[in-house]
Amino acid sequence: MKKIAVLSGAGVSKESGISTFRDSDGLWENYPVEQVASIDGWYRNPELMLKFYNDRRDQLKKCEPNKAHLLIHELEQHFDVTVITQNIDDLHEKAGSSKVIHLHGLATQGRSERNPDLIVDIGYNHIKMGDKAPDGTQLRPNIVWFGEAVPMMEKAIKAVEAADILLVIGTSLAVYPAAGLVNYISYGNPLYLIDPQPMKVRYDRYTQIQDVATRGMEKFMELIRQ
Repeated sequence: MKKIAVLSGAGVSKESGISTFRDSDGLWENYPVEQVASIDGWYRNPELMLKFYNDRRDQLKKCEPNKAHLLIHELEQHFDVTVITQNIDDLHEKAGSSKVIHLHGLATQGRSERNPDLIVDIGYNHIKMGDKAPDGTQLRPNIVWFGEAVPMMEKAIKAVEAADILLVIGTSLAVYPAAGLVNYISYGNPLYLIDPQPMKVRYDRYTQIQDVATRGMEKFMELIRQ
């Protein structure tokens, strides 16, 4: 069975009603990104950070996967699919995808303030100041913030290296190190890009479907069946 690696970004979840900070001049839900998505922001104001991600979980609880998520899952009928997502939501899992790598963490998890490997499933519940991880430190969102290492990067690289096809959807390839994953596809294997804006990558064999994620996935399914 051929292997497909799917690199997904905020554009996939946008059609499910989840806002993206790159659409609004560096603001995310009206907050400057450095306040709510950086490790410095956590050290400066952990209460604000906890409130922000509690609100994200409240929003996520009401969101459903859209057709792009569902079609990515449908690929599993014919391919060995690994989804590598920059998104912190659980919509790929809700859609049924069985192998999902979360590069930037997962909103429905908390983790130890000291040990990034000590992860706790919290679902859509809130985290409050004083809530403790199993090691006694403050429980924090299991999110990879700006200024922190990306622990799942090596696993993602291996998935791209092993893939026969790489599909990049809903990301402008502007955020590193995730954007660098396209450099690990085996030379000669096809690369597909789905995004409404024109994209250019340093790779000979790529096809762009210039559309939003839902319609782009419909077109990709037609191409892949041929």
